[in-house]
Amino acid sequence: MSELYRDTGVILRTYKLRESDRIVVIHTRDNGKVRAVAKGVRKTKSKFGARLEPMSHVNLQLYRGRELDIVTQAESVEPLAPMLSSLDRASQGLAALEAVDQLSMEREPNEQLYRMAVGVLRTIAGAPSPINVPAFYWKLLASEGFRPQLDACQRCGEGEPDAQLVAFDLGEGGVLCRNCRSGQAISQAALDTVRDILGGRLARALAQEESPVTHEVSHLATRALEFHIERRLKAVAMFEAH
Repeated sequence: MSELYRDTGVILRTYKLRESDRIVVIHTRDNGKVRAVAKGVRKTKSKFGARLEPMSHVNLQLYRGRELDIVTQAESVEPLAPMLSSLDRASQGLAALEAVDQLSMEREPNEQLYRMAVGVLRTIAGAPSPINVPAFYWKLLASEGFRPQLDACQRCGEGEPDAQLVAFDLGEGGVLCRNCRSGQAISQAALDTVRDILGGRLARALAQEESPVTHEVSHLATRALEFHIERRLKAVAMFEAH
């Protein structure tokens, strides 16, 4: 049954529909992923077209339809301008939201994912650290129940300081010692950074400048998330190029 409802959400992506309309894909706080038509927003005189761009955080009024809802009102919760102020911010924001899009389910409420999406956009807007997106991916995996084992060998159980943890195996779900190693190598500095991200020391991880370590952490986070969702992430190629 059709009805009006209100919700708050983050615009994940948009695509054109007919001459002047647009379909917007939103992860909402109370209704999970919603696909809705924004009528006439591609016209220059549209009242709220600019509020329905990817990465926008908006309060919405929607009319529930059979297949697609219809956006009837949209008000910005916070300005989008900071996210568009640099290529780094925009590419990081889009890379983060592609992951949200992959994990968000149609009409299935997931308030934690909504809060995480809003949080990462605010973090990126504040400072485009090279660790923003990989940290977000690691935290997404942990929230999905796939927190990696980082403190002892996943196969034999040997921990530091007795064992050198030198590899990370996606299939095993964590680090491996020198005797059990498989998967890909992981440096001590990268391992320490992932431990900071998942161990309540995120600010320390985000303070890092771009380096081979941040690239290693980013690459591993991307592969881990892709392994979990069983598909490649499109935005990562653009993000990793900067």
